[in-house]
Amino acid sequence: MSEKRVVLTGATGMIGGLALQYALADPGVRSVTSIGRRPTDVVHPNLEQITHEDFTNCGPIESELTEQDVALFCLGAYTGAVPDDEFKKITVDYTVSFAEALMEQSPKAVFCLLSGQGADQTEKSRIYFARYKGMAENALLAMGFSRVHIFRPGYIYPVTKRPEPNIPYRVMRSLYPVARRLYPNIGIPSDDLAKAMLHAGLQGTDGHASPVLENRDIRRLAAEIG
Repeated sequence: MSEKRVVLTGATGMIGGLALQYALADPGVRSVTSIGRRPTDVVHPNLEQITHEDFTNCGPIESELTEQDVALFCLGAYTGAVPDDEFKKITVDYTVSFAEALMEQSPKAVFCLLSGQGADQTEKSRIYFARYKGMAENALLAMGFSRVHIFRPGYIYPVTKRPEPNIPYRVMRSLYPVARRLYPNIGIPSDDLAKAMLHAGLQGTDGHASPVLENRDIRRLAAEIG
């Protein structure tokens, strides 16, 4: 298997940061291009970091998207952290703009999208999180990438302690170790999710035919890859 070129967004976030770490350590990855609104403090000979603020306009970064093999799109915002219109822009407009630019420069690339449990591809949900995630998924699936893998995790458990963004996340972090024994598909550890995304981009989803991976599918894939 030839070594792959990976482009990644959201490396300063929880999943994007782990995906960056695993991609740089993977012998099947030749280079990683991290594109984000601010740089990380990671230094690696195979890493190129590009700072780009406005993801509604990806024209300035088109040259960085040429000849890429895998895209891991982990850019996003927490529900309630920004106003509705800003959440839609980040969730839908950023995804579509980046994907369109990547398709133009690397039409054979594989695209892995970090979506969310409950995403509604009918785009009719009254819950804006579900509606906007569904809109982003639909737009991506219509673009014609060689492969698209859409990840819909439930609660993402941070394996490394961090400041939680709000009270519900603090509560979920404390309850998850017990809750997952009663309800295994309530969520997934952050490292398992990041590893599964990278594996899907590089090698596929091991027989999972649908482009959409629900939480149970992500858990199964993570268990299979170890």
